[in-house]
Amino acid sequence: MTPSRPLPPNVYSLDAPPAPVTPPLDGTQRASVAIIGGGIVGLTTALHLAEAGTDVVVLEANEVGWGASGNNGGQLNPGLKFDPDTIEATWGPDLGRRMVAFGWDTPNRTFALIERLGIACDAHRGGTVRAARSAKARGAVEATARQCMVRGLPVTYLDREASRAATSTDAYFGAMRDASGGNLNPLAYSRGLARAALAAGARIHGGTRALKLARSASGWSIQTATGTLLAEKILIATNGFTDDLWQGLRQTLVPVYSAIAATEPLGEDIRASIMTARPSVYESGRITVYYRVDAQGRLLMGGRGPMRPISSPDPIAYLTDYAARLWPQLKGVRWTHGWNSQLAITKDHWPHIHEPAPDALIYLGCNGRGVALGTAIAEQLAGRLLQGGAFQLDLPVVPPKPIAFHALWPLGVQAEILRGRILDRLGL
Repeated sequence: MTPSRPLPPNVYSLDAPPAPVTPPLDGTQRASVAIIGGGIVGLTTALHLAEAGTDVVVLEANEVGWGASGNNGGQLNPGLKFDPDTIEATWGPDLGRRMVAFGWDTPNRTFALIERLGIACDAHRGGTVRAARSAKARGAVEATARQCMVRGLPVTYLDREASRAATSTDAYFGAMRDASGGNLNPLAYSRGLARAALAAGARIHGGTRALKLARSASGWSIQTATGTLLAEKILIATNGFTDDLWQGLRQTLVPVYSAIAATEPLGEDIRASIMTARPSVYESGRITVYYRVDAQGRLLMGGRGPMRPISSPDPIAYLTDYAARLWPQLKGVRWTHGWNSQLAITKDHWPHIHEPAPDALIYLGCNGRGVALGTAIAEQLAGRLLQGGAFQLDLPVVPPKPIAFHALWPLGVQAEILRGRILDRLGL
């Protein structure tokens, strides 16, 4: 199957197994559940539904893992965007505590699923390190660490010396390490999920963009360029590539490009001097930089980049230059790949579950934590689709709320990135 659009030129395709065959939808088909979006959330939900004996069909506009699911930083980060105290204060003692327990358990659930399915995706539990770039950031990181530790989570606070040992650089004032985190090859993981879902009985149609959604006598009718899918229930999981299929949904989030540069495999001498435990590191700041060393010894540096697709590391030289400041021994190392994809950022930075009808479910807004969070919430989305409101979710169900002046988001994102970088450099 030739995808509608080529896969971004990521380094993951060098090591990932081939994508499974997912031919376009042909003619009229029926299913109990239709899933629109063949990323981690859509594929994992389809897997759980198929394993439960449900007839499920996934429609993907390109190939499985084509979007951010197969092109992200490969980090398995525990938790949500907010601290545990804030989560509980916002959502109350019942739901708030469940959200904390669920959010910080997402890497465990992901590693367990990978092991159960035998997915070869270079999964590595090296922990997650949140590093403070300034004295002010250190206070926030230490506060988060305290809140996690008092709840019995596998978190430790690292002082400046311990931070240097974890990251191999003197750049940080402190850090928080969560032993449950890790990393993987996200493209290999997405393709592995697709193969597992197919083996369980799901049908997946790549190169099949959903063009029109309407009520039908039996539930929903989804029109594509090559056929029609009739389904009793639907799940929309299109995240950063959400369009106007469901009226007003695109205006509830902001798609933001996140870019990654990768080096050639590092030589043994350099490799021995940079993060030998291979943690996933992300900086505490307004404009986050994140990085890790992969199973082949490549350094991957990620962060915000141009608001357009890129195909080389040249447009994100600020990331490669920054890496050389963190680790001067990288001088002369070749950066071979640069790519990006769109993430979905919600205005309130919470993940959004919408249930606009009893037979319709929507999940959007991973806010940069899509691998572990998307994997874990998919099992609950499958339960909700099977059992309806009787199934209790560990994330809130909220009504869609369009963002005011949404049409101006490209200018707003660029301005906010510039402002955030200036404030981060000043340590404010």
